Amino acid sequence: MAVSGFEGFEKRLELHFFGDDPAIFPLGLRKLEFESLEQVLEAVQCTVVSAVGNSYFDAYVLSESSLFVYPTKIIIKTCGTTQLLKSILPLIQYAHHLGLALCSCRYTRGSFIFPKSQPFPHTSFKDEVTYLQDTIPSNLCFRKASIMPSKSSSHSWHVFTANDTTHTLPHMPYVHDNELLFTMEICMTELDPILARKFFRPSEDGKPGDSAGKEMTELTGINEINPEALICDFAFDPCGYSMNGMDGDWYSTIHVTPEDGFSYASFECVSSVNDNIAHVLRKVVKIFRPGTMSISTTWNGFGNDIWRQMASAVEPLGMKCRSFAMDQFPAAGTVVFQTFTARRKSV
Repeated sequence: MAVSGFEGFEKRLELHFFGDDPAIFPLGLRKLEFESLEQVLEAVQCTVVSAVGNSYFDAYVLSESSLFVYPTKIIIKTCGTTQLLKSILPLIQYAHHLGLALCSCRYTRGSFIFPKSQPFPHTSFKDEVTYLQDTIPSNLCFRKASIMPSKSSSHSWHVFTANDTTHTLPHMPYVHDNELLFTMEICMTELDPILARKFFRPSEDGKPGDSAGKEMTELTGINEINPEALICDFAFDPCGYSMNGMDGDWYSTIHVTPEDGFSYASFECVSSVNDNIAHVLRKVVKIFRPGTMSISTTWNGFGNDIWRQMASAVEPLGMKCRSFAMDQFPAAGTVVFQTFTARRKSV
């Protein structure tokens, strides 16, 4: 990676499980021993650097991004040259020992900045899909792979979903207290260099990563995106930043690779259509001032126009919506992929 640069774009894997009697497994996957999680992450080639939990889930900051463990759901995001898909088999095996079986798999990622640096099975989306097809159990028979395009050949959204025939959607947290929920993934490149400098640590500051991370959270205003969230943050040496936020059973996460030439930041959260998503978006754009940005929105249902609110929220900040794509995935909901560029940039 030293020859090309650090790959900021994350690979994201979301796995859902079920048991014969969910009431028997109130902790479910949260009962996994930490040593078991370490073995899973060893296969991926990353480690835990910080962790926090509440009554709903556990959140881990990794050396390359984040891990969230719910009773019947696991989300892993990893960047760099990690081999994320190699976590699937050990997770299925560990879940089996807890009386849980896989019923849903979702894999997403953007377009790598340095695709030739990726190891197998991430050498291409075709290789990733083949690996997924061969790895997940046959009962996940509703399967679809799609590359959602944009006007720029360097910005595409890659999605693979697989679900079984008997546990479709009820396990997925898209309805909460009669509110429609959605997952939003924002990928930003060409960060404002002055703002990006805030994610560099002073040389030999002598502070531990969690202490330096807390300072970055406050200095940049990340703590104001959702003031109600419990934040677990970490600053890397000499640069880079990760954060997990916990607000009840909702998570949020930020990862920053600030180096000039391949700067990147991501923000992901679960939110309700009744929330003020415009406030969140404006805060994120103001913190990073990206030259290019993509937003992927996933929800269960049809006809929601939340993406229009997103475009109208960031346009006053100089971000122009350049492309829009929508796709539907069997038993896995709807995905909308939008790309934006700063008005100072050409299309």
